[in-house]
Amino acid sequence: MEVGKLNVQVRNETGKGIARKLRAQGLVPGICYGEKLESPLAITLDPKALHNALDPEKKLNTVIDVTVDGGNTLSVMIKDYQIHPLRRDVIHVDFVAIDPNVEVDADVPILLTGKAKGLVEGGRLHVALRELRVSAKPADVPAKIELDITSLEIGDVLHVSDVNLPAGVETADAPELAIVTMTAPEKEEATSTVAAEGAEEGAAAPAEGKDDKKEGGDKA
Repeated sequence: MEVGKLNVQVRNETGKGIARKLRAQGLVPGICYGEKLESPLAITLDPKALHNALDPEKKLNTVIDVTVDGGNTLSVMIKDYQIHPLRRDVIHVDFVAIDPNVEVDADVPILLTGKAKGLVEGGRLHVALRELRVSAKPADVPAKIELDITSLEIGDVLHVSDVNLPAGVETADAPELAIVTMTAPEKEEATSTVAAEGAEEGAAAPAEGKDDKKEGGDKA
């Protein structure tokens, strides 16, 4: 099966019983909806063909030309899917019909590149955001968004506003939203705590000694 191409069949029957029968035959029930369709379209598809139709890099953001019963073709993207909890195979797919010339919203993974300066100094890197919500024409949705963290030092934060997006791509996330932060080493905090506790214990010891001497004098 060619990437971005998928054949599906219309199914007139719906319900859990029908879905179980289809899965027993190695097929997957699905549904396709969107403004280009008068009503949601119940379909059946081959899960292996779906896997082969996905771009290895874009994955769920692949634009797929779906041919229905060997006739009409729709441009779609995967909106949602369900996985079997044990077997981990696809058991249902939701497609949304799109217009290739109209922008869509998509979640794109963030790829951190470089080695942050703060790591060399013993800092800890915390990733707050692993995907970025973008708006772009379907064909312009990137497979990933790279963010260079080389200059990140202890106490620094990289926000959504620090990301350089490709032409024709805009983010739907708030610019001030943090993606990664570099914090001070936890060892320093632990050492300070231990030192403080040791100082308190040391200060308490002489006081106990003085009490002992006083008690001894009383007994004498």
